[in-house]
Amino acid sequence: MAISDLHVAYPDNRRIVAGIRPRSDADWLIVAGDVAEIAEDFVWALTTLRERFAKVVWTPGNHELWTPPTDPVQLRGDARYRRLVEICRSLGVLTPEDPYPVWDGPGGPVTVAPLFLLYDYSFRAPGVTREQALAQAYAAGVVCSDEVLLHPDPYPSRQDWCAARLAETERRLAARDPRLPTVLINHFPLVRDPTRVLFHPEFAQWCGTERTAQWHLRFNAAAVVYGHLHIPRTTWHDGVRFEEVSLGYPREHRRRGLPDEVFRQILPAVGTP
Repeated sequence: MAISDLHVAYPDNRRIVAGIRPRSDADWLIVAGDVAEIAEDFVWALTTLRERFAKVVWTPGNHELWTPPTDPVQLRGDARYRRLVEICRSLGVLTPEDPYPVWDGPGGPVTVAPLFLLYDYSFRAPGVTREQALAQAYAAGVVCSDEVLLHPDPYPSRQDWCAARLAETERRLAARDPRLPTVLINHFPLVRDPTRVLFHPEFAQWCGTERTAQWHLRFNAAAVVYGHLHIPRTTWHDGVRFEEVSLGYPREHRRRGLPDEVFRQILPAVGTP
């Protein structure tokens, strides 16, 4: 099962997370980022979920990496990420820094690979530079809060941090057991197509990197799980199933309504292209 964008600072979302239950004692839960901005809320949510599911696999969203002035934990950038990894390990939650587990249940065996890749502003119009794309976003009033709250320390920029994460993750994926398919998990979509339905296309530059456009093929993905867009749906790219698993903000799920189960089933696969 998988879910993302829990945003438990909102009381409505906190109640929803408190009510999540697995279908069976063997179920795993993928949590694909944006659990909370404040470390205390992050701990509460993952503790709650870990007590119920056989295994919880987490990858960070941009909101966990923020350094809000209201959070007692004022670590920035990579140091903040490493602290979140330590918290997860203390709770028994798997992270992108741990050995990739193998799901042997229905639809398996598959290698479950949580990824932390960030973005590099490359989801932009052809012939438009990063500086021009940012200027257009500021002019339209559509600017991600990362520009203020997500610090890349010790890297010079978020795109440099992204490049480092891409290199390390590519190395690890290449070293996995090549006989097994994968479930690739990243907070941001690995391909650009899902961002083309955004109401504000200027926001796409904070949604991923063109450098992962072929990863679902290169690394034999049975499914790709992501969030961030707050547009829960199933799409198919090159015959591979992509699941956007966001819960989203209360104003969003009140408008569209919530299913009985707020998570989405990843394996065994349901549906065809």
